[in-house]
Amino acid sequence: MAKRCYYDTLGVTKGAAADEIKKAYRQKARELHPDRNGSSNDAETRFKEVNEAYDCLKDPQKKAAYDRFGHQAFNGGMGGFGRGGAQGHPDFGSAFADVFEDLFGDMMGGRRGGGPRSRAQRGQDLRYNLSVTLEECFSGVQKSIQVPGSSACEECNGTGAEGAAEPVTCPTCSGMGKVRAQQGFFTVERGCPTCNGAGQMVKNPCKSCAGAGRVEKRRSLSVNIPAGVETGTRIRLAGEGEAGLRGGPGGDLYIFVSVAEHAIFLRDGKTLACEVPVSMVTAALGGEVEVPTLDGGRSSVKVPPGSQTGRQMRLRGKGMPPLRHGPGAAGEFGDMLIELSVETPVNLTARQKELLREFEEIQADNSPQSEGFFQKVRNFWAG
Repeated sequence: MAKRCYYDTLGVTKGAAADEIKKAYRQKARELHPDRNGSSNDAETRFKEVNEAYDCLKDPQKKAAYDRFGHQAFNGGMGGFGRGGAQGHPDFGSAFADVFEDLFGDMMGGRRGGGPRSRAQRGQDLRYNLSVTLEECFSGVQKSIQVPGSSACEECNGTGAEGAAEPVTCPTCSGMGKVRAQQGFFTVERGCPTCNGAGQMVKNPCKSCAGAGRVEKRRSLSVNIPAGVETGTRIRLAGEGEAGLRGGPGGDLYIFVSVAEHAIFLRDGKTLACEVPVSMVTAALGGEVEVPTLDGGRSSVKVPPGSQTGRQMRLRGKGMPPLRHGPGAAGEFGDMLIELSVETPVNLTARQKELLREFEEIQADNSPQSEGFFQKVRNFWAG
């Protein structure tokens, strides 16, 4: 029986690109794989034909010869091509491994043919939670913090080897960081168990760091907290995280800022709010109250006559500064809101009570909120 055309076997046209051929092979291989078709002899035969076709067409030299001479290119009279393919017995394991590695290469330790895995590894990023006061947010502050973590070993300069000696190539994987095993049609790659995928080994590990190239150590760092920061502001310190393994670069340190509650002020972005108690007399007759500002100063605020609890006054430019993103960054300060709270006197003397009763007897229609409320109540009761 004449052997079927390799292009027809894969379901592609002659002259198809390499990517198209590989895609067609992947579809056929999945469809006809013995694990999915049980003991079907027909599926097994077609699966072998698909592998044979792909083993030829994936190789540029074999493909060129096949395009010119057809199947005769691989018969004894025409000379054989490649490994195991001279007498029409293609390397099924090699062909299927190409696609298998495309699908699962990352899980199995990387693509075939790649270079050795880097011995040095970047250190992990660290997070540090820093609490600051509202005053420190207003003016900015330089904070000194203690960061737990690891630092490069001083004894071996981070190499992990005694005397800072250079590592040697792993004899098991020859520096590739991975080893390969043939399992039927599959070629499986795994990380080298001898060097743990590093591709290199340390003959005499450093006694101080046991070959890791880093040691656990608390570090003191100075952190610049700019004016205007808020809870949730993140500050990145490049290279100040965990030290890298075996001379690798350090990770980054991320400072997450949280602002502590203040005894006087409430903050909303750049706006500050301050609740100020005033006496009934000041609220009724009007007057002035002195209020603090976050910069340590004082401001005098006029209270209009007849002020009620909840009335607000605004002090322009007495709020928080903008968060500056660079030297000379411009921006306006926020405002400060003064909210009045009319205070009812307590522990009255007999004379004070007498004066209040007298005032109640002679007061006219000067309580508009009360009159308006009770008129609504009367209307409600009347239906």
